[in-house]
Amino acid sequence: MKNITILATGGTIAGAGEPGQNLGYKSGAIAAAELVAAVPELENVANVSVEQVCNVNSDDITDKIWLQLSRRINELEQDSNVDGIVVMHGTDTMEETAYFLSLTIDGSKSSSRRGAKPVVLTGSMRPATAAEPDGPGNLLGAVRAAVGFAVDDDAPENFVWVYFAGELFDARHVQKCSACALNSMGVDGPGEGSNWNVPREKNFFDVSNMEELPRVNVVYFAVDANPRILEFAASVSEGLVIAGAGAGEFSLEWAKTLERIDIPVVVATRINHGSVALDTSLARGPDGVARVSAGDIPPAKAAVLLRLALTQTTNPKKLNNFFNCPLTTET
Repeated sequence: MKNITILATGGTIAGAGEPGQNLGYKSGAIAAAELVAAVPELENVANVSVEQVCNVNSDDITDKIWLQLSRRINELEQDSNVDGIVVMHGTDTMEETAYFLSLTIDGSKSSSRRGAKPVVLTGSMRPATAAEPDGPGNLLGAVRAAVGFAVDDDAPENFVWVYFAGELFDARHVQKCSACALNSMGVDGPGEGSNWNVPREKNFFDVSNMEELPRVNVVYFAVDANPRILEFAASVSEGLVIAGAGAGEFSLEWAKTLERIDIPVVVATRINHGSVALDTSLARGPDGVARVSAGDIPPAKAAVLLRLALTQTTNPKKLNNFFNCPLTTET
């Protein structure tokens, strides 16, 4: 049997509350070893080992946890006794962690002859103490998926996945699409179901020697939103992502304020489907250079990519290359 290492970070899957209840629980209350022991079927699927990275609500995930998790997975990628990795994680920020890992795991150093070993994230919508918890089934499915990718020579080139409620999603497109449904994880682009044939993420960032990442905040535009929000966010950030309306639009007042902000800014859209059509006559910085378009990357993931890109450059044109989006012309 294949050897799968489970890395636990907490979340609802490790939540505990009043027995039989779905709500009113504390995330990250149960140790990983106890959760794995509650799924005896795992013994028939793989040789499983368990490590507790942290035990928190996924809303309390930090860049330091990301860096710790990425470093550990890169170590496991080079361990010839490990065939795949499963990460237990809360659903609220699972998509961001999955995307971060896809950008920072170095498959070229993997001990596997096939390249990067599979990394599968999973979690649950109900705590472990619910009458019918969904965590055990998701964990079992994630381990099966990791084993399947490890033995399949024709597996997709992507290697970071999310398994949830019987489906697999690639890290680039996965998104939490429901606040309460058991099948809450889906895709952030057109279509439904799993993504199998998307290109592997081209960007890679070596974070092995980093202790922290540049601070990036997301600013959400809505009708009559005060442009001073941009100024405050810029004062506590090294980069900004604007979650614009429509195809990345915002008011003229925001555009005027943006001209005075001297840190990198990426414009995304708050809409789930579609791509930013950046109006470079409005989205400019103090030097007149156009801001960066996030393309079809949603705001939260655009913030992940910008944080990593800022470790290499603050030049807008070079940052634009990381997002693979050509600058649009003025309209």
